[in-house]
Amino acid sequence: QQQQQQQQQQQPPPQGAAGQRGHASAREQGGQQQASGAPVPSDVKREAASGSDAAGAAEPEPMAVDDGGDGRSGEYKTPEDEVTALVGHTSEVFICAWSPVGLQLASGSGDATARLWSLPSGPSGKSRQCAPVVLPHLVGGSEAWRDVSKEASKDVSKDVTTLDWKHDGSLLATGSYDGQARVWSASGQLTQTLSRHKGPIFSLKWNRTGQFLLSGSVDKTAIVWDVGAGEVRQQFSFHTEPTLDVDWRDDTSFASCSTDRVIFVCALGEERYLKRLEGHEDEVNAIKWDPSGTLLASCSDDHTAKVWSMERDGALQDLRDHQKEIYTLKWSPAGRGSANPTAPLLLATASFDATVRLWDARSGQCLHVLDRHSQPVYSVAFSADGRHLASGSFDRRLHIWAVKDGALIKSYTGQGGIFEVCWNSDGSKVAACFSNHIVAVLDLERNGTK
Repeated sequence: QQQQQQQQQQQPPPQGAAGQRGHASAREQGGQQQASGAPVPSDVKREAASGSDAAGAAEPEPMAVDDGGDGRSGEYKTPEDEVTALVGHTSEVFICAWSPVGLQLASGSGDATARLWSLPSGPSGKSRQCAPVVLPHLVGGSEAWRDVSKEASKDVSKDVTTLDWKHDGSLLATGSYDGQARVWSASGQLTQTLSRHKGPIFSLKWNRTGQFLLSGSVDKTAIVWDVGAGEVRQQFSFHTEPTLDVDWRDDTSFASCSTDRVIFVCALGEERYLKRLEGHEDEVNAIKWDPSGTLLASCSDDHTAKVWSMERDGALQDLRDHQKEIYTLKWSPAGRGSANPTAPLLLATASFDATVRLWDARSGQCLHVLDRHSQPVYSVAFSADGRHLASGSFDRRLHIWAVKDGALIKSYTGQGGIFEVCWNSDGSKVAACFSNHIVAVLDLERNGTK
């Protein structure tokens, strides 16, 4: 029976650009990044990037500075000693997220751990090191993690596929390839293990009150958990293929997307979905509600992003300028429901065509094309004030852009591809996680950037 449960939990992940989802499938399927360094093809995606030479490095290498990717030496260069390299993971680092309060950073990796880094206050730099708290994701728990050898761990380790902080920074939720969601205290104590999914969890999000946790899985379902009770509040089974992403609209309703090309809007207590949104011609990789909860953005392997409203069935906007799959997207922190209510609402999309685009989502106009990457872009993030955008690519570069005019203002090159970038709560620091096991942190306020 235990073997049957394990087999159910290890359903193969989807083959599309599945957000921060399904990295482990690369190793299981033997996927490899193209030797030429060209963008990863659609059927391999980011999970195959974990088979690259950078990911296989025996020891992590320190960060290196960059000229911005265009040969203009020194224009964007920042001294290497102004970058903090967080070393400890033993495999690719897929995800990272700052606590909403303070300078605590969480990271998740293919080494079956998440780690909590409490960074010292003050400027980032090579000398600003800190030891992480390790959050093991093995069936046997922390004792098993300490006892298992590096070789044996390959058989039992479960990639940490997603993580999210509670709004007050008191709890961290993590999702794993083993199909379990775990809830940890800010000090690293495991407080809940939530078991119901029958496949890897690709996305999970706290609602704004912190009462409920929403998860989406390869088992085709989404679950709303009552975290305090440690119970399933409701399971939603509308998708016919793996659920790739989920996002709360408000405290009790949410959207989910899938490789089945469909988006559902659902609500707690409702047996039927509130809305079924169709129009994408390939799997839908990511979805995100704007700060007001009135507009829903989605992106797909069909090379398009779309903007939806609950007031109509078809898409409000069909954004078709990208030339390859769109991996992820983010709304600017602007308009009603945000900390910047008078700022214009923008949408950023990141694509395998090596570009990031900034859109006026209400008019559908592309305002800026950010084209200084040379390989697929896997992550974008706005600073809290909406003035800056960070992007991370498998060309190993972290770029920082000025949102107002699309100008590149800072750039770094690491020793591996970048899976995710994120800003701290006040927009003074940005973190990036790399395939060579490193998490890097740098400041924006130096050199007049902020």
